[in-house]
Amino acid sequence: MKGCLSLLGCLFSIGCWAEALCPNWSPVRASQEITQLQTQLRQWDDAYYRQGINQITDTDYDSLQQRLQQWQRCFIPAQPAYDAQLSTDGSTHHPVAHTGVRKLRDKLAVAYWMQDKSALWLQPKVDGVAVTLVYRQGKLVSLISRGDGLRGEEWRAKAEHIPAIPKSIATLLEEVVLQGELFLQMTDHQQARDGGKNARAQVAGAMMRHDNSPLLAQLGIFIWAWPDGPALMPERLTQLAQWGFGLAQSWSRQVSNEEEVAVWRDRWFRESLPFVTDGVVIHQSPVSAGRDWQPGQGSWSAAWKYQPAEVSSEVLSVDFNVGRTGKVAVVLNLIPVQLEDKTVRRVNLGSLRRWRELDVIAGDQVTLTLAGLGIPRLERVIWRVAQRDYPASPQKGEFDHLSCLQISATCRAQFLSRLSWLSQKSVLDIAGVQRSTWQRLLDNGAITHLFSWLMLTPDQIAQANGITTARAQLIWHRFNLTRQQPLRRWVNALGIPLPRTALQALPDSQWSQLLSRTAESWQQLPGVGTILAQRIVTMLQDADLQQLIHFLQQQYIPAANSVFRVGIVENRQTEAETQRQQTGKEAEQ
Repeated sequence: MKGCLSLLGCLFSIGCWAEALCPNWSPVRASQEITQLQTQLRQWDDAYYRQGINQITDTDYDSLQQRLQQWQRCFIPAQPAYDAQLSTDGSTHHPVAHTGVRKLRDKLAVAYWMQDKSALWLQPKVDGVAVTLVYRQGKLVSLISRGDGLRGEEWRAKAEHIPAIPKSIATLLEEVVLQGELFLQMTDHQQARDGGKNARAQVAGAMMRHDNSPLLAQLGIFIWAWPDGPALMPERLTQLAQWGFGLAQSWSRQVSNEEEVAVWRDRWFRESLPFVTDGVVIHQSPVSAGRDWQPGQGSWSAAWKYQPAEVSSEVLSVDFNVGRTGKVAVVLNLIPVQLEDKTVRRVNLGSLRRWRELDVIAGDQVTLTLAGLGIPRLERVIWRVAQRDYPASPQKGEFDHLSCLQISATCRAQFLSRLSWLSQKSVLDIAGVQRSTWQRLLDNGAITHLFSWLMLTPDQIAQANGITTARAQLIWHRFNLTRQQPLRRWVNALGIPLPRTALQALPDSQWSQLLSRTAESWQQLPGVGTILAQRIVTMLQDADLQQLIHFLQQQYIPAANSVFRVGIVENRQTEAETQRQQTGKEAEQ
């Protein structure tokens, strides 16, 4: 039953879908990629655990460790999943093993985990370094780093320089074993505002140093487990407070459902705390004696971590989007990830130059944040696959203001952007004709150059997939209505780079007037300088552009008001009638 519930919880999580993806690699490549990432993780582990140096953020490390474990499940499932192999030479056995806590993805997973449990307590998940404290006959005899959960490094000498750790406790018990978190003490720390402050790495660095760092005096201790202690949490917390471990009592709340957990989790995320946190932990009294504890088997505790300000994802592919002016925007398609309240599937990198500088392709791992207005932004590339298969990309200068005035295989992206531009209210104001409409017409082969849609009949439009006969009639009328637009609108439609003030001031009403303008006459318009004026003259001499202008002249565009007025009225009447007919059909259905 629990397995089924776990699966149901997974179905609601993007992370489960991401973990299910396996790269389409040969066994040789898979071995190469796994070995490279495993080697790097080993180096980071050695720097962290032996030297106390954090060479990568905790979030990035966790993400890459999960990625490696996923690859191992895909290609070598019989091999144990990668876990940090501590090179601290730690040889001190923990009297009681560190079990760790299960990680819950979301509130639904919290609900499933809590449903068959009672007497639950919630605590902040303090972000620091896990340790074991051992008292014999009331005296502190050992302070052991977590290590691999079974053995760690003896830090008793460092405890002398940490005032927060009581060196003796008043007890008649022969031995007291406590597990907790060494943390960097903070003042008015708000997790939502301040983030992690790299606090965990600072604590690890202070404890790993051979000399005694001044930072030791700033460390605190939060006890989150007392193996074989009182069965009831209130008794346990009271005794800990009497011994000098009062933080656990101050920051423990009894909870009965996932809603209460969510409320406290959000509250502790935003209010002032004396430590850095990365989530909350739900505790139930242990179901087994301390002698039976094993790493990874702490079923009586579970953590619901905060959504980090940064998340990592794998690049699935790279797209090159060409705008109407020929500007290329590089977009990464990603394995979907949750970032705050958004599901992020794509991130815009910007120019080709930036893409080449970042050197990011499919298979690479990237870290994302949300910029202003909640727009996803790539912060950094945290891992690059060994085999670099670069996608075909546009060449420098391949697209510009004058390229792709006609449809072709290489021009589809820019040509579609040009057509979408025409629909805008400030251009030709083709109401109801969206990008998807232009795509359907392009797929049907109905459009060959930028203005060839003016020649389409309602029947030809209706041949496009997804466009009904009634809809085709409406589109045809709206195409026809563009003929009444003044010359300045058609100049804008061509993509002539005139500022809006210059367009509004343009006195010309016919193409012949426009084409006869010199660079000097263009400079008479507001916002047009020497360089822009010469650029416009050069553009208007382009053969493809002149061919389009000649086509518009053959279509009597722009139309004289006296000639077109009657047609406008007839078009509007016909459009209204078509809309009424379509509405009637929908009502009958």
